[in-house]
Amino acid sequence: MNDLPQVATAAPSDIAQLMARAHALAGMPLGWLASHAGWITPANLSRHKGWSGQLIELYLGASAGSKPQQDFPELGVELKTIPVTPEGKPLETTFVCVTPLTGLNGVRWEDSNVRNKLRQVLWIPIDGRREVAPADRMIGTPFLWRPNAIEDQLLRQDWEEITEMIILGQVQAITARHGQVLQLRPKAANSKVLTEAIGPDGARIQTLPRGYYLKTNFTAALLQQALQRSS
Repeated sequence: MNDLPQVATAAPSDIAQLMARAHALAGMPLGWLASHAGWITPANLSRHKGWSGQLIELYLGASAGSKPQQDFPELGVELKTIPVTPEGKPLETTFVCVTPLTGLNGVRWEDSNVRNKLRQVLWIPIDGRREVAPADRMIGTPFLWRPNAIEDQLLRQDWEEITEMIILGQVQAITARHGQVLQLRPKAANSKVLTEAIGPDGARIQTLPRGYYLKTNFTAALLQQALQRSS
């Protein structure tokens, strides 16, 4: 087992320090990390979706919180935890960010929050098997990812297609099937949370907030590439 990780008292000063902290978490069970941070480990993560990510942020020194920027804005790095099988296959889509549904005219991919969030990502796999108690779920080997030209183009195409549909008042026609690697889905605590959007006739409507997610076929490829590099 690695040297025992410590709760971070400050944000990492550079990427090397961030990666050293992340590698110190590899092989650690969530329950150990929680107990040493003074946290209670929930019996079931289905009702505590962001718990493991918040716990890891505590050890890494993430400073952004819920702000619409990278988790490590000084380093330009976003943190994404991803539940996986023992074979390294992702068990669910990965949330990227909530998107505005108005005011998108003239917004370019290069200036979008999706591009900003995915410019450089620290991925941390976590054992996601439901039959394993959250306290016993182990953290996997982290890896830093920057989209290559092909990956960036795939993300851009999906974002531009979905953004055009939002601008044209077709937000309610967008399904999870749209996009090759990126999808748009409702993102709200409950059905009473609504936000403003453009309807088919150009009038303002109220609809559920939407969030961008990376599809599992895309993240599975990233995990496989990382595995090949480390072997």
